[in-house]
Amino acid sequence: MDAQRSGEGGGKEFQRVFSTLLTRIAEGRYPLRSYLPPQRELAAEFDVSRDTVQRVMRELVSEGWIESRQGSGSRVVKTQRIHSPRTGARQGTTLGPLLGAVFEQPHVTLDVYTLTSESLDAHIRLQVERIRAGEIAPAGIALRMLLPDDTEPLPYPAVKGDPRDTRLLHRMRAITRRHTESLLQALDDLRTEGLVPSVAVTFRRVRLTPTFKLYLLNGTEALFGPYEVVERRIRVQEEEVTALDVLGLGATLTHHVKDDEPDSSGTVFVESMQAWFDSVWNGLAT
Repeated sequence: MDAQRSGEGGGKEFQRVFSTLLTRIAEGRYPLRSYLPPQRELAAEFDVSRDTVQRVMRELVSEGWIESRQGSGSRVVKTQRIHSPRTGARQGTTLGPLLGAVFEQPHVTLDVYTLTSESLDAHIRLQVERIRAGEIAPAGIALRMLLPDDTEPLPYPAVKGDPRDTRLLHRMRAITRRHTESLLQALDDLRTEGLVPSVAVTFRRVRLTPTFKLYLLNGTEALFGPYEVVERRIRVQEEEVTALDVLGLGATLTHHVKDDEPDSSGTVFVESMQAWFDSVWNGLAT
């Protein structure tokens, strides 16, 4: 795993605390607009220094998960909501329960097209914990992930008004590298320790700018959501800049389910997106 974290340095303790808090936010333990525990409580819980917790908080702020104001604590400002036909028009769900149901199957296949993989990393780690606890026992896990080419310029994230400033692009690539390496190690450890007999994880790069996020689950379900371009302030290298960024986790995903009707909207959507993913994976990605 990469010991250097984007913006705030690395270390195993930093990664442990960061990954745990990110997982808790992603699974809804710390809901949107709720406050994280005080830093002194987190330092005691994880048995780490206040400095480590402060660095983790700065990184969560930098990635847009929380906002921190002196005297008022750290509040969750980003999470993932999913509109699903299974939960009704007025209700929503999160990625955690949907992935949890997939991991309860004997064989798990995930095809993912995304910008950074940060949300998937958090949720996969939650499923890894369930496997280690003996709650679930899949026989095989196969993950294919399409990511943008890391040698090509992208229109976002970018410093507004200064296309030559590449600091935000390098920051995003560091975030992507951290989360993909975390994913790879978490899943590969399951195979090495004999907890899951078959594990296959493959990342490929493609010269496309992601304009949407796509999860294909066991070939029967699809989660789809566009990346909405927003203007926000980001701290990079001790300077606050106005950035053009995208909402991935903060945007709503739609859930589509394949059924026995070949012409149903769910079946058509899942099959068409699977065909699109396979065509890019086999024809364009490297």
